[in-house]
Formats: sequence, structure tokens, C-alpha cells
Amino acid sequence: MNTLAYSEKSKKAFINGNIFTVNDSQPFAEAVLTNENKIVFVGSTKQVKSLIDANTIVIDLNGKLMLPGFIDNHVHFMNGGFYLLGVDLRKAKTTQEFKDILKTYVKLHEGIWITGGDWDHEAWEIKELPKKEWIDSFTQTTPVFINRFDAHMALANSYALKLAGITKDTPDPDGGKIERDPLTGEPTGILKDNAMPLVLSVIPEHSEKQYDGALLAALKEAKVNGFTSVQDITYPNDLKTYQRFERQGRLTCRIDTRLPISECKNLITLGIQNCFGSEKLKLGALKAFADGSLGSSTALFFEPYTQDSTNCGLQMDTLRDGKMRNWAIEADKAKLQLSIHAIGDKANSLVLDIFEEVSRINPIWDRRFRIEHAQHVIKQDINRFSSLGVIASVQPYHAIDDGVWAEKRVGKGRLKETYAFKSFLDSGVKLCFGSDWSVAPLNAIYGIYAAVTRRTLDEKNPGGWIPEQKLTVQQAIKCYTINNAYASFEENIKGSIEKGKLADMVVLSDDILTIEPEKICDVKVDMTIFDGEVIFERK
Repeated sequence: MNTLAYSEKSKKAFINGNIFTVNDSQPFAEAVLTNENKIVFVGSTKQVKSLIDANTIVIDLNGKLMLPGFIDNHVHFMNGGFYLLGVDLRKAKTTQEFKDILKTYVKLHEGIWITGGDWDHEAWEIKELPKKEWIDSFTQTTPVFINRFDAHMALANSYALKLAGITKDTPDPDGGKIERDPLTGEPTGILKDNAMPLVLSVIPEHSEKQYDGALLAALKEAKVNGFTSVQDITYPNDLKTYQRFERQGRLTCRIDTRLPISECKNLITLGIQNCFGSEKLKLGALKAFADGSLGSSTALFFEPYTQDSTNCGLQMDTLRDGKMRNWAIEADKAKLQLSIHAIGDKANSLVLDIFEEVSRINPIWDRRFRIEHAQHVIKQDINRFSSLGVIASVQPYHAIDDGVWAEKRVGKGRLKETYAFKSFLDSGVKLCFGSDWSVAPLNAIYGIYAAVTRRTLDEKNPGGWIPEQKLTVQQAIKCYTINNAYASFEENIKGSIEKGKLADMVVLSDDILTIEPEKICDVKVDMTIFDGEVIFERK
């Protein structure tokens, strides 16, 4: 049955299913009845059949597993769309493949800015950062600025450096680093964290048509992977595009936005508080950066990196000079949610210090602080997450990716404090899951697989990398559904399959609750239901 052809009918009965509702008072069911965009009944197939009328589409799930629609806690949604439309360097597994893929792409796009890319030097035969000399010979008239997949460093060719005015005499900006040749002092082309805007500032803005194309690509990627909501790292032009699509009725995914914390004064002046907007598009949360990334060796640690005893990482300038603290106090007082990126153990500790101060001096409210990534956290700070009610907004796929090479960065001892998912849950911390797309695939199945098995991508840890931090499948599902809804103040309207909630659901090809955990990564999304409509079916 092609359910997409019957979307004009308002009621839908999903029967004969194996439904994990994520509602503790009724965890399992066989059938769901929806009307318009809401769930009106959850129970047995017999019960739902008794409620069917001529205005009801009946969809037989044939025993398939249905879950609440997936929610991703951390995406760069528009950037992900542009990534889908641009050059894909993530698939390069050697330095030569990196050069060949880029060279082919440049031939088709000569003379215009080449951005995106998402390369990963840790996947190559030699684990060294690329240099501008690798690509200068075929990009003499084409400016190139291609980021590593973690978006905390990028490679600029000589043409792009020239356009940005970057020379050997250009100083490192606060919170950033220009990599230089140790012999000549010349820039290698690698710019890290706050050095990246030196080039980004000279790249022309995308057109409205290009933004629309990127959002369409991102929305398609979301629906084929069962996502009905995402929590986005948003910039002003992204927000304009989201609003345009919402007005036109073209949003097929709910978007909770998080604007840069530097925008807090504008939101405060307008009187905007958390959860401002509609069921499809909201704002009222703010994002800040405390440090960089582990892959770029810019995550901030108490102790130096194992491979570089002179480097403890980068503390972002706004954290060092007190701006982040001041913004946080102002924003929280205005009931704007704080969401701060922290990866290294010192960065997490410093952010917790800010949250502690904010809680002490501002009036009490349901503030739901978030730390994004929370990758490396010392034991006493996990307890502070709990006591302060801080949400650990983590991305499990990073664990099986970073697990291939993380020991080189921080040594074996500190690995016990890395991606400590179970420790968070055992300490009563609200844990929520996402992808950081396009840093990692927009795929909850991969994330659940990573959290449950912790089998690294190099397949060298079949029993799991730091296996004591494994979760159960049900725990992982909750982290992709109801916990994420809580993280955006929306647990009363979505995140579980229960009467009165939004009709956002996903049907899987296999039962991830019962199959062997190592087979979870092969499971597909068979159907995505958004706002009561079937928006995707796998053929």
C-alpha cells in the first residue's frame, strides 16, 4: 500500500505493530491511531480497529518496530545540506584520494569558492595534516577553504590565504591558531578554531536559492533517516530560510534553533524567552564555545596532550576574557537556555563553574543548562552535572570514531573519563543523543549502535571501547527521543508515543530491541511519520 497517496485523509491507524512507546506507563503497544497531527489512541490492534471509520487510512505494520520519531540533539543542519551538495572528502582514505577527489571537483567548479569537504587525516595512511602545497598546483585560480570533519580546523590554499591577507606575519587570533612551517614560518594552510574566520569573512554569502537548495537536501536526509526533530546550531541566514519554509508549509522536520550567544542582547531586547515560536520552529536557546576539538588537538585539558607536552588545547577568547560569563548571566536572567560546547576536561569544568555562578546569583527557574559534547569529564564534575541539573548533550558516534585514535591524544589513563555515557546516567544526569551532523552521519541507528556496542570503526574493539560505558538499547532509544525532547523543553508534546502528543513516529526494518547488537548498524528506516503524515517510505 502506497500510504503517501492517501495523505488527504485526516486519520491513520497503524496496526499489528511492535511499538516501543517510550512512555513508562505504557511501554509497549500494538497499534496507534492519529487524527490530523496528534496521537489520539495507543493500545491493541483490536482496540484501534474498533475506532476506524471511513476517514481512516489503515497501515499494517506487519510486526515491525515503531518508535517515536528520532530527535537529534546537535546538528549543523544548513551546513549539512551544503555538505550534501558539495565536495565529499570524508570518503578519502589516503592522501592521494584526498587530492584526486578535490582535483576532480575543482575542474567542475573552477574559479568559485570551494568549501565544506569534511576531510579526516586520521583515516589516511599517514596521519599528518594536509598542506596548501598539496593542492596549490590545481587551484591557482580557485579559492579553497575545506574543513576537517569536526569543523575546528580547515585547509586554505595559497589563493584563499592571499584573499584573506594571511601571511607569515599575521598573528594568531585569541582562541585560534595559524599552523606554520617550522623552518620558514610560512602558513601551512591549516587554520584552527578562531583563526578560521580570517578566511570565512572573505567568502561571499550564499544566495537565497542556494540556501533553499541546501535546506531541501537537509530535510530529505532527515526524513529518510527517521528524524522528525533536530536541535540546530543556527545562524541568522539559516533562520531566515527556516522561517521562509515554515510560512510556505515546506518544513518536514521540527527545528529547535540555537543562535550564537553573542546574539543574546538582541533576543533580550525583543523579550524573547526559551521555546519562542511554533511546534515546527523555535528559538530561545543560545550556543557558545569553550574550547576546540580533540581531533584538532584544541580541546582544553588540565594536562598536556600526550603527543605534545607543550599543548593543553585552546581556551576560547570569550571564556578567557569573561564575556561568556557575562553573556551567560544576562541570558539566563532573561530565561534564555544556555548551551555551551565543551570537549576537554578543563573546558567542561570551567563551564560548570559558570553554570554554578549563574544558578547562585540569578532567580530560580527551569533553566535546563546544556553542555554540548561533554566528551572528557573528570569524575567529580560528573557529579556537578547532576547537582546543577546540567544536560549532557553527547554524540555517541564520535566515540567509535575518536576511539580509533584518541589514546594518541590523551593517553590510556584519561580514556576512563571519555564518553562516559553510563556514568552520566548512573549519576542521575539527563543524557541526550545526537550526531553533530555533518561531523558525523545524520543517523540515529548508527548512534544507538555506537552507544550499545562501542565497537570502534577500525573494528579493533569487538568487545567495545571502554565497554563499562555501554548502554542498553532502550536507554539509547530514550536518549534519541524523550530525553532530547526534555532538552528542548518539549517532553510534554513529543518524544514518546502517547495520547495527545504530536504524531511523529518512525518504523524500522528490524527489531533493534531483540537482534544481536552488532547487527543494529545494518537496520534501515522503513517509514517516517511527521505531523501525522507519512513523509517517507523505503521501497
